[in-house]
Amino acid sequence: MRGRGRLAIAAAAVLALALIGSALAANSSPSAKKPIVIGWAFDSSGPMAPFDGPALAAAKIRINLVNAKGGVNGRKLRLQTCDTQQNKADVAKACALRLLGAKANVIFTTCDVDLAAPVVRAAIDRGVLAVAPCIGTDQMGPKRFGAKGRLAFSFGNVAQDEGSAMAQYAWNHGWRSADLATDTVIVYFKNVVQAFEARFKQLGGRIVAHETYQSLGGNNVQNAVSRLNGEKADVIVTSTAGAFGALSTLVSGLRSLGNNTPILNSWAGDGTYWLPSNPKVTNYWFVTFASSFGDDPSAAVNKLAKQVKAGTGGFITGPSAIDGVVTAIRRSHGSTKGIVLARAMEKFKRVPTISGNVSFSKSLHTVFGRRYRVIRIQNNVPQVVGTIVAKVVPKI
Repeated sequence: MRGRGRLAIAAAAVLALALIGSALAANSSPSAKKPIVIGWAFDSSGPMAPFDGPALAAAKIRINLVNAKGGVNGRKLRLQTCDTQQNKADVAKACALRLLGAKANVIFTTCDVDLAAPVVRAAIDRGVLAVAPCIGTDQMGPKRFGAKGRLAFSFGNVAQDEGSAMAQYAWNHGWRSADLATDTVIVYFKNVVQAFEARFKQLGGRIVAHETYQSLGGNNVQNAVSRLNGEKADVIVTSTAGAFGALSTLVSGLRSLGNNTPILNSWAGDGTYWLPSNPKVTNYWFVTFASSFGDDPSAAVNKLAKQVKAGTGGFITGPSAIDGVVTAIRRSHGSTKGIVLARAMEKFKRVPTISGNVSFSKSLHTVFGRRYRVIRIQNNVPQVVGTIVAKVVPKI
């Protein structure tokens, strides 16, 4: 009997150890703790740096917050970055391949679709979701990248929506005629002005003149200034970025001629980094995602802007994109497969993010319907003067 008792005890001990071992193995399985890797190819020193840098800095804070709350479906987010060195095509592609080789589940890219293309193609060719924090054209999707472009999305505002919001604000503000000044260097700049014109005409506005110029080395900005100075309208509308070199020349050129006509720009013209000291910029307006100057209507946005020392409102698109990707993964029951996430994101309707409500569709993979901040710079001092939501997304 004693022998049988000892055997029973030994067998029970072995069984208990086996059960403990199985439990430990289950709890430590690679799939249970495997992180979700977000690869981010960004420009640290080129013309997109004023937009990529703040978005990335704010996204890091958002990632830490998500991880502090347990991650996504029990998995922590891990960020890996790669500098595209001013978005040189070969370097950008190599960056994307390096991140994909490091098992990135989602690839983030820069804020212009032309410059982002090498990274986007590398990701979608391998079935990985490609996300831009702030690309502003409808080309971030199937329109530019074909069937595989279903895996490409941007948390920027689509140019049609942004130009429409600018037109709506202009009309509400009492501006009934406009001179259009189109920077032809990238698609987004052109599309914003086209959308403004389409919506402004719908509202009853009149276009007085169409002028063009080219930033990033173009030498015809001053010619555009001279021609615009000869036209009389309630507002001059453009879309260009200070980092691209033409904005300061455009604004200073008009003001030095004594032309104080209001200038209305897109979010590309956000920030004070480009402001000339003499003459100081006055009567300059732009729409943007958020105020980086401490006076945003959202306390959470103001707190984050202070944390990252944001220079432009585009900083908020980084954490907004993180919010969106997290929502897509959760709605996909933890899946990180590109096509599964794309299907989830195409169904986004007013999904809440720190930047406001985000909507996509099968045809528009860039945000529409979000509330813009309107900021005026007077004597080089920026201030939020209102908000606006586009009521119509015009065809251009």
